[in-house]
Amino acid sequence: MYFSVTLLAYFIDRIFGEFGFIRHPVVLMGDYIKWFKKHFYKDDIFRGALLTISLLTLVFTLSFVLQNIVSKCGHPFLQLIILSIIASTTIASKMLYHSVKDIMKHPENIRYLVSRDTENLSESDINKAAIETYAENLSDGVIAPLFYLLLFGLWGAFVYKAINTLDSMVGYRNEKYERFGKFSAKLDDVANYIPARITALLIALLSKGTVATAPYKFYNYGNRHESPNAGHPISAMALALGIKLGGDTSYFGKMKSKPYFGEGRKNITKEDIQNALALQLRLDIFIILFLGIGVVL
Repeated sequence: MYFSVTLLAYFIDRIFGEFGFIRHPVVLMGDYIKWFKKHFYKDDIFRGALLTISLLTLVFTLSFVLQNIVSKCGHPFLQLIILSIIASTTIASKMLYHSVKDIMKHPENIRYLVSRDTENLSESDINKAAIETYAENLSDGVIAPLFYLLLFGLWGAFVYKAINTLDSMVGYRNEKYERFGKFSAKLDDVANYIPARITALLIALLSKGTVATAPYKFYNYGNRHESPNAGHPISAMALALGIKLGGDTSYFGKMKSKPYFGEGRKNITKEDIQNALALQLRLDIFIILFLGIGVVL
């Protein structure tokens, strides 16, 4: 049944996106993280691990119980519909696409999509940040949730989203979170290891004009990133577009030296964003065909 739920959940997300009339589960996870930090924050690894374990336990318990309740009541078709609607909240394909597309008209909104400092970014830097965000979040927001939903069902996707939310809120290498967020960050590295490489491979294979050596190239470039995962989809996208992503970037007021990923121009244009987003249709077709074959088999 997981193939059917995953396929329908993807359709629901692509059509409806986020449900504005409910408080999104990721927002609720964020509320818990804020509450924990307010009452129990301490600059050590143990407190950070306690936050991670407590949130994952809570999310696993609720989603596992919910999955089992739905699976034991009503008609199988009704079960499928309910589980798919719930599962769709773990996927962010439509929101990601439109958020990145919006940057072409409203470049100032880049501050909502990235953690880097955005006050003094050039037009090229804004375009670059948008493409990097799109590539990285194709893994975090689309492929990884689908991967864990397909493997474990509802609880797998929600536990992954909890791990990813923890990393996005406390997994920073700065004075406040270097120790507190370490456990969350390492767990996120493990959870994203396979999905990030699947995402990079899909970008390489589905992009127009990709040469046969692209998978080999994205792997080499991706290994230069300080993250064991983020560099791979970013590098694959850069190679597919014939541009260079990465480079020195300012975070929290400090310039951070970063390597370049890809080959080609350093000046990134709005057309490059359009070309990156053009991947979406081919990705949709691949995912739907793959999951559809799984349902039939």
